[in-house]
Amino acid sequence: MFKIDLMIFNFIHQFSGKFGIFDVIGIFFAQYVAYLLVLFVIILFFKEKGWKNRFYFFAFVVLSVILSRGIITEVIRFFYHHSRPFVLLGFEPLISGEVSYSFPSGHMTFYSALFMVVFYIVKRNRDKVSKNWTRMFLGTVVLMGLARIYAGVHWPSDILGGMAIGVISALLVKDILLRNFKKIAPLTDLSN
Repeated sequence: MFKIDLMIFNFIHQFSGKFGIFDVIGIFFAQYVAYLLVLFVIILFFKEKGWKNRFYFFAFVVLSVILSRGIITEVIRFFYHHSRPFVLLGFEPLISGEVSYSFPSGHMTFYSALFMVVFYIVKRNRDKVSKNWTRMFLGTVVLMGLARIYAGVHWPSDILGGMAIGVISALLVKDILLRNFKKIAPLTDLSN
């Protein structure tokens, strides 16, 4: 464990269990806000016009999430065993925490990849209202990461590592998918 990781963790987690309202907000963002993010992605999916655009969106989401959360995260956890804070420091987390390894955060890999998909889809559509929602989506993902530290189930490095993996995975999928999808079924203005 890195000293800076412990310092940042202690700074964020020190308020856990002391203020009821912070605990409620922390639990909401750590565990339940994910459902709202998925709902937002589903709404965006149905706003896409035409089956080609919807198919591209669906493929982009599924492949990004599978690569980031299903493959890269699990391969790293298979070889690198990083204990969760509540296991290592011996306290009860605010949310029921898995005893599995913590690096990288599965939530962050999943939702960071999802954010990148949303970012590119909204950018392509040039919808100003959705751009504001995209900023809120990013802010919510960041708050989710902070809340998972606050709840005691992740280290800051788990969150940052998960975000990096999610973003890089989505960028790789976008590049590969875009190259191949243009050959099969050209979409309007996909190069953005």
